[in-house]
Amino acid sequence: MEEIRCSWCLSSPEYIDYHDNEWGIPVYDDVSLFECMTLESAQSGLSWITILRKREGYRTAFYQFDPVKVASMTEQDVERLLQDEGIVRHRGKIEATINNAKVFLKIADEFGSFSQYFWAFSDNKVIDNQVKELADVPAVTDLSKHIAKEFKKRGVKFLGPTTCYAFMQATGMVNDHIADCIARKRTE
Repeated sequence: MEEIRCSWCLSSPEYIDYHDNEWGIPVYDDVSLFECMTLESAQSGLSWITILRKREGYRTAFYQFDPVKVASMTEQDVERLLQDEGIVRHRGKIEATINNAKVFLKIADEFGSFSQYFWAFSDNKVIDNQVKELADVPAVTDLSKHIAKEFKKRGVKFLGPTTCYAFMQATGMVNDHIADCIARKRTE
């Protein structure tokens, strides 16, 4: 019997591995959430495969996504990272990562963890969209607009409504695996 997957992941082994083992699985760990936030914001305007292929570079460049260490990075670090071929060399996105680490830590301090803050937007539940085909998956929802607006108020950068929705999907707040997808079972 043929294994069915969401069609967006079929173009490369990296996509398939990410789809099968990460995408849509609920994430509650703050470091993993910060990684997802950083990678989604880096992806803005680019293809996701570009970011997946640079993920190890991001892990190295940003201290394995330790938000405390990233928040303490300086302008010298920004200049160094602009030369790092292992990441997307975009000043605004690098600066946003450092900024977002600072905001992330303030949120974690205020709410006990970033995870508690983030998951409260969905009442600590996975939103299952019961999608039948890829065309049914939205790019933006009212909730992603709301979360993006709240992030922006707090100072988060490069996470607008569309990128925020991708963050919600990646971290499993939203289950958008198609109905027959083999990975869907792992997210239910």
